[in-house]
Amino acid sequence: MTTRANPQPNGEHRQRPPASSGPHEPRYPPYYATTPYRSSGSASFKGCCCCLFLLFSFLALLVLAVLLVIILAVKPKKPQFDLQQVGVQYMGITPNSPTPSAMNPNDPTGTSASLSLTIRLLFQAVNPNKVGIKYGESRFTVMYRGIPLGKASVPGFYQEAHSVRQVDATIVVDRVNLLQADAADLIKDASLNDRVELRVLGDVGAKIRVMNVDSPGVQVSVDCAIVISPRKQTLTNKQCGFDGLNV
Repeated sequence: MTTRANPQPNGEHRQRPPASSGPHEPRYPPYYATTPYRSSGSASFKGCCCCLFLLFSFLALLVLAVLLVIILAVKPKKPQFDLQQVGVQYMGITPNSPTPSAMNPNDPTGTSASLSLTIRLLFQAVNPNKVGIKYGESRFTVMYRGIPLGKASVPGFYQEAHSVRQVDATIVVDRVNLLQADAADLIKDASLNDRVELRVLGDVGAKIRVMNVDSPGVQVSVDCAIVISPRKQTLTNKQCGFDGLNV
């Protein structure tokens, strides 16, 4: 004997719902297969960074190649910076009276002295290159037995190719005190020997300029030993050494 589902008033048949699970049977949400998500914006950014890096690397290599070609064509030489003349405008040595604070067991007299000095240094700058040279500010120091007495500075300037230029600097020493042994040696050199030896030290920085582009710096070190006669107020001897170093 078969049974039929009771027809609905509208003629449709209602399907019987599936049997429900037991009270202890777990229920899981439906599973949907997914694919990993990739950001197109991140990939584009990385691609742009790689292109920029390659572009900058190419430009750097191009600039380096141009500089090498220019250097090979110009064949730059280090500039010559020589101390030509030293003019003694004034030199005075004043012994100071000994004081108890200046007394020393090795120097019972407590000798001290003050030195005043004005000298004019005349340098000659020679540019043997086919292009101009740009000099930076230069500083010079006059020393006595390793003691700095005074300084002078020379402003920077530009020198044309294959040219010679005169550059002067004045060093003024205003009553610098020398104590004990140094003062005694100075007084002895000035009064007995009429010979005071000083030392002039300085660094001159220069750059070769090609088409408004400066090359790496070249440093010329100046080291001159000069001998001055206090009585005649003149220079009696001069010996200079120069050294060009790439920096």
